[in-house]
Amino acid sequence: MNDFKNKTLTIAGSDSGAGAGIQADLKTFSSLGVYGATVITAVTAQNTIGVQGFRMMSGDFVAEQINSVMSDIKPRSIKTGMLGNSEIIHAVCSALENNNYENLIVDPVMVAESGDSLIDESAIASYINKLFPLATLVTPNIHEAQKISKTKINSEDSLIKSGKLILEMGAKRVLIKGGHWKEDIAEDFLFSDNKIVKFSEARINTINTHGTGCTLSAAITAFLSKGDSMEFAIRKAKEYITDGLKYSYSIGHGSSPVNHFYKK
Repeated sequence: MNDFKNKTLTIAGSDSGAGAGIQADLKTFSSLGVYGATVITAVTAQNTIGVQGFRMMSGDFVAEQINSVMSDIKPRSIKTGMLGNSEIIHAVCSALENNNYENLIVDPVMVAESGDSLIDESAIASYINKLFPLATLVTPNIHEAQKISKTKINSEDSLIKSGKLILEMGAKRVLIKGGHWKEDIAEDFLFSDNKIVKFSEARINTINTHGTGCTLSAAITAFLSKGDSMEFAIRKAKEYITDGLKYSYSIGHGSSPVNHFYKK
């Protein structure tokens, strides 16, 4: 019997519209040829227009799901998405510390695309103090990077300052997504101890951007599980999300998801 080596785990919330969260992660994993297991932190009533309601899991049950997957399936790379509160963040950290894995990608879901905060200050502190030190890579968007670093980002210089501050919080690497000062280029910045690397792709003019951040971090997780280097995994993930945006299609009346299954 052959053992499927490229195994991943996503710890995130469920999106009933299936454009973001657990569903986006599983679509990405499947599209890129890796096996994806799941730990659900929350269940949302959600569509392309917005979130109408949600229910959070208990920290104990989140930890029970993690231990169940890790004891049997043993994924090589793990990503986190919506964790929601300090209880869940602490539960995730405790469970992960008791298990073996190679890569942890933390997508710190803190701020909506509108700029509205999704979690309270105690949860942000838990991210910084507990989860970031376990992370191989942290992938905040501009709004999240501002909140974490307490730095207003309105230029490349201020973005670099923010990235360096977040790196000092304990993560091995930080990827800040979405330099917005260039109209035709979508630019991400990777920070590590000894260098800064820019990743640029043509900016796609579309409203179908639901789940973009989840999909990018899931794609990085997938490529890392295949053994790619961090920089190569990010570069390939950027190409994947750019194609997904370019060839997206409308499925509802709001911001529809990217096309996870587009093939060149």
